[in-house]
Amino acid sequence: MSSTKVKRWSYADLLALRLIDWLRRDKPDLKLPKTSMARIRGALAAVEQLGDRLREHTVKVWVDPAGGLVVDVDGEIFVPLSRGLAQGLAHLEGLNLIEAWQGDGGVLGPHLFEPRATLRIIPGKLSGEPHVVDTRIPTKMLSALRTRGLEVPGIIELYPRLTQENVEEAIALEVQLEGNLRAVA
Repeated sequence: MSSTKVKRWSYADLLALRLIDWLRRDKPDLKLPKTSMARIRGALAAVEQLGDRLREHTVKVWVDPAGGLVVDVDGEIFVPLSRGLAQGLAHLEGLNLIEAWQGDGGVLGPHLFEPRATLRIIPGKLSGEPHVVDTRIPTKMLSALRTRGLEVPGIIELYPRLTQENVEEAIALEVQLEGNLRAVA
């Protein structure tokens, strides 16, 4: 992996990676073995089929205990099936892929919409980059300013709309993401 070029993943990519991670794990608390590659391929096909619908912040994506994908779009809960078909469900059960994620090896992925109280990730806004809520200021830029020696008050002076909490949360998120990259490299 290049130390100068970091791969940023799309929202659908992150969901797919979380889905694969969870499905391939042993789940002794659920008395389920690792999910077969055929089921994983089916779940990934469903994610791909949903495409841009997954980018809407009102969409919730779950994995049921048996390894199937479950989607809630504005209160309509369904399980994607083959060829664009879906089966409706009455309730959600399973693992929410959008919530904060505890992966193997100590990797902790942030919530995919609200990684911190004053930060957001909105697919389609700033190419899905984490940013300060109600702004177009990416967390990566704030962290880079801090890394280059600018203190938090100096960053706030450059961006008067920001608060100390905004800047500190942005820096903490980028430190977490950088740590995750090192952990999996």
